[in-house]
Amino acid sequence: MKTATLIGISRHRLTTDGEGVTTLVAFHGCPLRCKYCLNPQSFAQEGIWKQYDCEQLYEEVKIDELYFLATHGGVTFGGGEPALQSNFISEFRRLCGTGWKITIETSLNVPQENIERLLPVVDCYIVDIKDMNNDRYETYTGKSNTRVIENLRWLVVQGKAEQITVRVPHIPSYNTETDIENSIHQLKEIGLSDFDRFTYRT
Repeated sequence: MKTATLIGISRHRLTTDGEGVTTLVAFHGCPLRCKYCLNPQSFAQEGIWKQYDCEQLYEEVKIDELYFLATHGGVTFGGGEPALQSNFISEFRRLCGTGWKITIETSLNVPQENIERLLPVVDCYIVDIKDMNNDRYETYTGKSNTRVIENLRWLVVQGKAEQITVRVPHIPSYNTETDIENSIHQLKEIGLSDFDRFTYRT
């Protein structure tokens, strides 16, 4: 059975991780090194983490199954980068069945094969795009956004545009309101329409 290292499990979340009551499951491990990382423990070498296999996680989160079913909620996988744990999430889906909504909060900055593996099991995608301009993205994250845009386009081609929410943040000292508008314009051209605009607290 697949195992993964988690940095936290947060129950009874509302409106921040998708529809209904959700439980956020945060993975250790991230390919990015963002200047204002919200979860630096996701890539730290030391800390308090717990190793789970899929069955252990299912047994722990199923206590809220009635809430999930009544509100069309479920489990949101974040981190860190949940798409790096595509095998684990796929196995978890087999355990929990189709009644729970599975959402991932992702940068999409992973190999496409990871996204392909998740296609049959993920209901909703919350994508933190940072900025569509590669220079700004790379300055902020330390990585190119080429994979991000390729994976977004691929998901749209697969008919997933309606299941994607794109977070387009204003990051002080890195982008402007004009940059945000330019990013949204490019995202609309790809075929996306659901955007979450907000400002990072730095």
